[in-house]
Amino acid sequence: MKRVELQETWPETWKTTYPFDLAEIYGGGRTRGHTYAYQNRFRKTLELITEVLPKGARILDIAAAQGNFSLRLAELGYDVTWNDLRGDLSGYVQLKYEHGKIAFAPGNAFEIDFPSCFDAILITEIIEHVAHPDDFLAKCASLVKPGGYVFMTTPNGAYFKNKLPKFSECPDPSVYESIQFKPNADGHIFLLHPDEVEVLANQASLYLDHLVLFTNSLTNGHVKTEALLKVLPKIMVHGLERLTDSLPRSVKEKLLVHMAARFVKLAQ
Repeated sequence: MKRVELQETWPETWKTTYPFDLAEIYGGGRTRGHTYAYQNRFRKTLELITEVLPKGARILDIAAAQGNFSLRLAELGYDVTWNDLRGDLSGYVQLKYEHGKIAFAPGNAFEIDFPSCFDAILITEIIEHVAHPDDFLAKCASLVKPGGYVFMTTPNGAYFKNKLPKFSECPDPSVYESIQFKPNADGHIFLLHPDEVEVLANQASLYLDHLVLFTNSLTNGHVKTEALLKVLPKIMVHGLERLTDSLPRSVKEKLLVHMAARFVKLAQ
């Protein structure tokens, strides 16, 4: 994946996207905790995919934004389709392209007429922005062939600092429809709890194959550790992550910020 530098001639959407790459891929700007959290999520997600999906498999990356997952998966040998409602971002993604098989399908992924179902769907940091996460997951499943996979990452709703409502306890999610699809953390509606994920999977004809919790509040900078993260060597930060990985599940659900899930599409 090529590194790009901000240009004044870029479209405005590219300019507003670049700071995320600056923080998440290039390790500059924003906060050190943000960088560690993104890179940890990037690594965990690729592990979940490469463990089960052979090279050459067709992957649809929904709401892929600046395309970092799409590009890396293409480089790893997958046949990737990038998708986002903001079609003009496809040009930004192409600036960073180096090699691999990648196609571009901007627009609403659930309205595009794809020629066939995919081997896998990737939805990273999306489901928390929709008013009906149950319907959204079911729609994703409809784009996957039986035996294929849906890979999802989302903030952990059981995390002790989360103040957002629990989806399973909301009597009428439609009240949030007017504010869905907003970007960034201020657009979060529900943060799914680990105990909700398997329920939603079953409703969508998916089997929850694996769920992993990761990124603790210390290395994410959530508990006023940002100044410390600026001076701590990376090896110590990664050591803290490995330490929390060994904690009991009940503790991790409260302490860890993110989760990733791998679902398998059941035969009809």
